Amino acid sequence: MKTEDFNYYLPEELIAQHPSDKRDNARMLVLDRKTGEREDKVFYDIIDYLNPGDVLVMNDTRVIPARLFGHREGKEESIEVFLLNNIEGKKWEVLVRPGKKMKIGSQVIFSDDLSCEVIDIKEDGNRVIEFDYEGVFGEILDRLGNMPLPPYIKEKLKDPEDYQTVYSKNPGSVAAPTAGLHFTKELLERIEAKGVKLAFLTLNVGLGTFRPVNEEEITDHKMHSEFYTLNQETADIINSAHQNGKRVIAVGTTSVRTLESIYEKCGEIRADSGWTEIFIYPGFEYKAVDCLITNFHLPKSTLIMLVAAFTSREIILDAYKYAVEEKYRFFSFGDCMFIK
Repeated sequence: MKTEDFNYYLPEELIAQHPSDKRDNARMLVLDRKTGEREDKVFYDIIDYLNPGDVLVMNDTRVIPARLFGHREGKEESIEVFLLNNIEGKKWEVLVRPGKKMKIGSQVIFSDDLSCEVIDIKEDGNRVIEFDYEGVFGEILDRLGNMPLPPYIKEKLKDPEDYQTVYSKNPGSVAAPTAGLHFTKELLERIEAKGVKLAFLTLNVGLGTFRPVNEEEITDHKMHSEFYTLNQETADIINSAHQNGKRVIAVGTTSVRTLESIYEKCGEIRADSGWTEIFIYPGFEYKAVDCLITNFHLPKSTLIMLVAAFTSREIILDAYKYAVEEKYRFFSFGDCMFIK
């Protein structure tokens, strides 16, 4: 299967640069995964498609202000340090720009109370650094760090909370699980009052989510790795739904990746944590997820391949063509789909 098979035409003006004025006022394309039939709706209509006993599974990760800017001691040139993974304690895997000057032993000063030293260089060029600070790192990061918006968003974020879901609570991601950005607290309360169960997991979204597939054959692509956690309460809610013939509705591709990874690993949904490199593309058999709420994804990305596997390549590309014609807004701050 070719990467080019998942390409589509997208005018640049349809890439959303800011969120909807009200989160749940985004447009929603409802798609029947078997027939390809479509309906044009608004996101707050999602409640009409949910039934008592259904389960909404949401990723409660929280985006950290992962971009830090500093300088080398005695130098004025700006150095960007982009946090990727917390290895342990004060040690992080990071991207640095410009990278060539950041050799082992190089130090970067961000402020009077935060600096770091490069202690290792990985094969892919990423650096391992160790921070030096006093106090609570999260508080220092909130003060000095910048929100890591995707490269296709050119406008400055007016409010950092616009790039957080209303249920985010576990810091660790460098990108938001964007399908969840459409929910408001009020809408979630109405959904719960209808008898729909809310269940949460955590997957820390990595920078790899923005990386294109460059290989000609999609099976040659090396998938990025992300850390997930799913607790016993969520496992019980999902298993109860499956046993009672109710639907499990994943909010976003990150929820899909976690649920299908655990099912593939354990043969069922159970409390688990670990790293996943699952690559879902057409031919994959979904076992844990019945419906999907998801945004419109980049051409030739692993995410559009995942969504195509949930329906078919033909149905999803036809739906995307329709969305372009109808001027839906695309990507992180854009509109969404409910695939049933």
